[in-house]
Amino acid sequence: MTHQLFEGRDHAALYQKYRYSPPGEVKDIIIQYLDKKERPHVLAVDLGCGTGQITRQLAPHFQEVVGFDISEAQLEEARTVAAYPNLTYRVGKAEDLPLPDGSVDLLTVATAVHWFDQPKFLAEAGRVLKPGGCMALVDFKLSTMRLHYHNCGDKLTNIYEEAIEQLKPHMNSRVIQSEGDMEDIYTLIPFPDKERIQAIKATISIPVSSLMGFIESWSMFQTYKKTDAQSAEKLLSNTQKRILEEMGATAPETQIQETREYCCVLASKPQ
Repeated sequence: MTHQLFEGRDHAALYQKYRYSPPGEVKDIIIQYLDKKERPHVLAVDLGCGTGQITRQLAPHFQEVVGFDISEAQLEEARTVAAYPNLTYRVGKAEDLPLPDGSVDLLTVATAVHWFDQPKFLAEAGRVLKPGGCMALVDFKLSTMRLHYHNCGDKLTNIYEEAIEQLKPHMNSRVIQSEGDMEDIYTLIPFPDKERIQAIKATISIPVSSLMGFIESWSMFQTYKKTDAQSAEKLLSNTQKRILEEMGATAPETQIQETREYCCVLASKPQ
């Protein structure tokens, strides 16, 4: 069953504004894996593409790139970003793709595979990939995120982790599943040629307000907000206040560093 938790326009706008692309290193790992398999760079398909963060990264490397998502609101946001003429977005389910058999050179999924019916998705991936075609699954764990600002990083990370603990009762079981370095989906992939690369670290500098926007974009925050909007907003404002106080800052635009760890699963369909 495909989960539909990202269909609201407001949520899609948050996703576009505050979700950033996986680091370039992850994209490079994917392209290098494709090259190692001597695959042509003709058609790449990005599933659960959301607002197109990784879809746009692929566009310079392929003749054609298609991003699929079940949320038209997410796709509308994706289309507002200036992109490449070879990039299109379409409504579609990962388990039932409107693509011919053996037509795809690269199939990617970034931070979305936990929402899919995984056995059905893997069967569909096997159908649409060309012989020797490649699949790349990318995810990160919220529990690996670390905050840094001068000498108060540990305290800032603790504040962030306390916010997660308060939101956990509203966490979908599929998100809980995603905290496991994709070990389950890796085991399910039927292709013998596969590998899992863990602990790919990425650090960025963002305003504290953007960190709050990232938290607000989480499905568990949106679920909490639907249940108790006042308490959800209070959690967000209190978290920002505590972080700024620990930093000795007052402006929400003060820059903070965030580090997270990505995991990448790569697999190649037999020739």
